[in-house]
Amino acid sequence: MSASSEPLKRVIVTGGAGYIGSHIVFKLIETRRYKVISIDNYHNAYPTSLKRVSQLARESLPADATENDKESTVIDSYTGDLTKPDEVRSVFERYGKGGIWGVIHVAAYKAVGESTVVPLTYYANNVGATIGILQIMDEYDCPRMVYSSSATVYGTPPEIPIPETTRLKADSPYGKTKVMSETIIEDLCAANPERWRAISLRYFNPAGAHPSGLIGEEPKGRPGNLLPLLAHMACGRVKENTLKVFGNDYPTHDGTCVRDYLHVLDLAAGHILALDALAPDAKFAGWTPGSGRFKAYNLGKGNGLSVIDILEAMRKTTGFDYKYEIVGRRKGDVPYLIAVPTLAEKELGFNAPRDLETMCHDLWNWQRRNPEGYAGPFISGELPALKANGVNGHASEVAAST
Repeated sequence: MSASSEPLKRVIVTGGAGYIGSHIVFKLIETRRYKVISIDNYHNAYPTSLKRVSQLARESLPADATENDKESTVIDSYTGDLTKPDEVRSVFERYGKGGIWGVIHVAAYKAVGESTVVPLTYYANNVGATIGILQIMDEYDCPRMVYSSSATVYGTPPEIPIPETTRLKADSPYGKTKVMSETIIEDLCAANPERWRAISLRYFNPAGAHPSGLIGEEPKGRPGNLLPLLAHMACGRVKENTLKVFGNDYPTHDGTCVRDYLHVLDLAAGHILALDALAPDAKFAGWTPGSGRFKAYNLGKGNGLSVIDILEAMRKTTGFDYKYEIVGRRKGDVPYLIAVPTLAEKELGFNAPRDLETMCHDLWNWQRRNPEGYAGPFISGELPALKANGVNGHASEVAAST
């Protein structure tokens, strides 16, 4: 049966076709309480991901599915650039004033290293687009936002693990765009305390994929994040078997950077909890009395894993004989980013039960069932055995922080 006889609430997900966005869309549809609208320019995403999310949703419908249930599996997908207000406004205009209940703002450029090379591009895209969509939301009576932030807002934190009370001092232009955007949203909520409400979710390191293998992480070009790069190396898409690791002289257990990894589906579920907390009738007690209705939460597991820890976990999952080579540190990297997730657990009901083995298994399942990513066919049923390494001896670079 449907979770509710109430009309579906329309929610826009910016960057809905991307890795994190598509899993958020899946979790939204899973509730059968929301009608999802995606806006994506496909800069680093593929339309196929949303078609597959709809497929998963339809396949999970019960025999007695209501019309609401069926409608919830249909994603309204629009191609649009958030830095072009007319394109965003045209989507809101289709549904009218008050027609969009809330926005989950995921879309952003996100490479720490790249942001140090082209900072203006990052500020224009990440901060400019956030201001633009907030203005249009205000214009169309849509005063609720869940914002995708990042643990990079903390920079090199003075204490580990990191609580939300830690001062914000990002080390990279990317991280600074997240600090700026959070500040803008908080100021908006403070200026309009009876109207606006928003929750910022500071991601640590999402990993894994949907267990079906139908959706997963498929960056355009060479993977910049550690886990998808290791998966590409193991299946031969990146024809190298040596990983270049940026730095092994950090004050960590093995000298390489340590990060807090959580499964992408656990991360996505956190967005649903945050969105539900924005409802006028929500039994959410997280707002600070006397200030605007804005709150930031860490989403992580509270466990630290190094670059070498991840490499060894993927070696166990894939059977691939990874090598690695230590090179110099990279600008913008910090030694530790580990969450204190207890505030989100207490106030939102968040939890991240899936472990590293599950993350690696689901990632490898995605990679093997989609050897050419979204551009190629999906392999169902039993998977064929892989040949031994079969790669040359070139080195593959990856940021030690990802």
